[in-house]
Amino acid sequence: MTETPRPDPEDLRRAFETTEVWLFDLDNTLYPASCRLFDQVDRNITNYICEHLGLEWDEAYRVQKSFFHKHGTTMRGLMSEHGTDPDHFLDYDHDIDLTPVDANPALEQALSRLPGRKIIFTNGSVDHADNVMNKLGVRHHFEAVFDIVASDYRPKPERAVYDKLVEEHGIAAPKSVMIEDMARNLKPAHDMGMTCVWVRTETKWGQESSEDEHVHLVVDDLTEWLCDLTGMS
Repeated sequence: MTETPRPDPEDLRRAFETTEVWLFDLDNTLYPASCRLFDQVDRNITNYICEHLGLEWDEAYRVQKSFFHKHGTTMRGLMSEHGTDPDHFLDYDHDIDLTPVDANPALEQALSRLPGRKIIFTNGSVDHADNVMNKLGVRHHFEAVFDIVASDYRPKPERAVYDKLVEEHGIAAPKSVMIEDMARNLKPAHDMGMTCVWVRTETKWGQESSEDEHVHLVVDDLTEWLCDLTGMS
């Protein structure tokens, strides 16, 4: 993987000094993808399909990925095509071991120095977001979690979800920054006037559209970037 050049700290701070609201994705963004939590989630989803649709593993996995590409999330596909209870699915999906996630004092300190409101914007659930943030030691920095339930179970990157988020939380899009590991999820934010930061990932679905104009800045490590931004480096 090619490393992104480190920006000049003063230039970086000036570029973001008018930011009023920071929208952070959660999974593989607030914590590094190397924690591999999504591997656990992925297995849970396949198991759920096996149990509730009566399928063998390989077929369940195929259905899972088909729903993900067709509906944006597997859950949305299960809801649309099988009437699945989303709350039951979310509880099953996020029953994972958070041991790989360590407390991150550097991230905590950087967030404490970062001016502006901070909101989690995730296709996951509030409970999952709270559990992860508590492990990281950063929950107290975020005023809200806008999750898949708040979005009426519609996933990013549906534009209506972003419109609802902005309206409910009084966000001025041109003075906001969205940080996300799935580049395609930044497109609606860009169209609304937000500054869009992509946390580089090795996953194919995360890289999709990452070279398009809606990605304004690419970073390899969120904590390192925020430390640069807040003058900690």
